[in-house]
Amino acid sequence: MNPAGFPAGAATGVGSWPGTDPREAAAVIVGELPELPHLVELPARGVGADTIGRVSALLVDMRFDTTPRGYRLAARPGAASRRANDLLRTDLDALQEAWENAGLRGAGRTVKVQAAGPLTLAAQVELAGGHRVLTDRGAVRDLAESLAEGLSTHIAEVGARLEAEVVLQLDEPSLSAVLTGSLRGASVLNTIAAVPEPEALAILETVLEQQRVPAAVHCCASPPPLGLLGRTSAVALGFDLATVSGTAGLDALGEALDRGKHLILGLVPTTVPATPVTWRAIAEPGARLVDRLGFPRAELARRVTVSPACGLAGASSGWAREALRLAGETARAFAQDPESLVAG
Repeated sequence: MNPAGFPAGAATGVGSWPGTDPREAAAVIVGELPELPHLVELPARGVGADTIGRVSALLVDMRFDTTPRGYRLAARPGAASRRANDLLRTDLDALQEAWENAGLRGAGRTVKVQAAGPLTLAAQVELAGGHRVLTDRGAVRDLAESLAEGLSTHIAEVGARLEAEVVLQLDEPSLSAVLTGSLRGASVLNTIAAVPEPEALAILETVLEQQRVPAAVHCCASPPPLGLLGRTSAVALGFDLATVSGTAGLDALGEALDRGKHLILGLVPTTVPATPVTWRAIAEPGARLVDRLGFPRAELARRVTVSPACGLAGASSGWAREALRLAGETARAFAQDPESLVAG
């Protein structure tokens, strides 16, 4: 285990997975990602199973209902929140079964749980009147506080069930849109102002500061707001490396590494590439990155976890398995012989 709390030289998944069978998914994840398996999301099951809907099962004294556009805050638990709770219970049972079948209970292993972060929730969930939660700063604060408390309880339950260390990943795919003010309002006459970075940071910290486990913030936006992410108290940053380019992005990554951050590098394509790829081709951008930043190759083993570029819900089951295999091989290459990797 490295100081950040994420296993060194490991591969992991981002979160989502194809299909609807939680037991099959848990068995694959535990088998293919022995160093850092995760509690998967199966959005193909519909309402309450996707990244946003699942959070309804985690919040304290807040719940979601559905609208034609997605989810909204509800005054009392309804069908959507009950379904989210049922699906989460099923997924936890499936993970516990796979964990025990693999003989990992009490073995000192680490498992990752994911949840949509407070800014993405505020951007995607509506108030009762149809406006995004993001338009009401008081509602944003309440949502963040509810999420923080609910995640603490969820993490404690997962740790107790598996007798394992737990790390948290907050997913913030809407973060860039929140910061740039590019979200659409309820009508063409309604605009949503950009959230200043200091305010966005404070909202993220409302959740992060209450967790007693190592946390990562993951953003698959293009480009990800690495400067902001690097200033959070999260020990790790997750992103699709292909979305990072230019001096600003590289400078932000260098600053994050200088602060001691761990990186969850999205290196493996989420769908079948047009031409076959090998672990070596996938590993080379990671090696090139640390070279350009001026860090020794040994940092690939100490400070990098390998993952697919984003969730795998849109992949075929065959490619999803192959993506995890490639991630594992790449992580082993980083750990065992990073100097042999080409960095053109």
